[in-house]
Amino acid sequence: MLARAHTFTIEGLETTHVTVEVDIRPGLPAFTIVGLADAAVREARERVRTAILNSGHEFPARRITANLAPGDVRKAGPGIDLALACAVLAASRQLPSERLGVSALYGELALDGVVRPSWGALAVAQAARRAGLRCVLIARASAREAQLVDGIEVLGVERLTGAMRALSGGPGDRLPAPRECEASRHPADASGADLADVRGQRHAVRSLVIAAAGGHNCLLSGPPGTGKTMLAQRIVSILPPLTRSEAIEVAQIRSVMGEPVGRLSRSRPFRAPHHSVTAAGLIGGARRGWIGEVVLAHNGVLFLDSIRLSS
Repeated sequence: MLARAHTFTIEGLETTHVTVEVDIRPGLPAFTIVGLADAAVREARERVRTAILNSGHEFPARRITANLAPGDVRKAGPGIDLALACAVLAASRQLPSERLGVSALYGELALDGVVRPSWGALAVAQAARRAGLRCVLIARASAREAQLVDGIEVLGVERLTGAMRALSGGPGDRLPAPRECEASRHPADASGADLADVRGQRHAVRSLVIAAAGGHNCLLSGPPGTGKTMLAQRIVSILPPLTRSEAIEVAQIRSVMGEPVGRLSRSRPFRAPHHSVTAAGLIGGARRGWIGEVVLAHNGVLFLDSIRLSS
């Protein structure tokens, strides 16, 4: 029997829709995963098998083939575990498949069937809404983060059995109260640096105001100790607060970086990397999926102190 489930894989800032197709037929017992899967996804075979058995369900002793489509896109990370397990259960007729076709499943499975959170929950919820899916099943610990996205139902589950209950038409697990979620406090929220505190430097202040109003770059040049860094650190205080769509974009970047996101911040990011930062650290790409300071400053300010200009 054939069953399909929906999940997502994250590569850098790109969230790709993945269709998990599981086919079970008579033959020597085997569990094969195809579709350009990395080592973490290939190892999901043992996690899925053990989680299903420890959840009190039967793992089919047949030939199981799982295809991760599209086949030309690299699949990375353990967040595909939950979709694989539910597709196997649906293909073996232990789980109804009606709701499986309109839901996104994202989470790592522990050997005892617990659904562990995977980074990028907010990005997955956003991508699921764009893909036209009606529901997201995600680890209970990440559900509040995913709920920041409007227009899609979010169900938090603590175990594989909870996901099966939700896919059978039942409710999800109780979500943690907002105070239980780790607060998302952006560094700019607590800086307290305000351009109104500056005395003197009339021309420099006016230049910063013009740059902020027009979204321009600004170069501050002068001898050490004249207040260049102090002025640059206060430009965020005169920028307008983030709109909801901009705040979602900023939160999505932080989510993909693996930071907890409990609420949307209205303050614009302010990034000030050390002057010895490498090109890879600045623009990203030091390793696959690495995000640099330029991206982390999206919708905010990137401050490069002690920059050297070549003639």
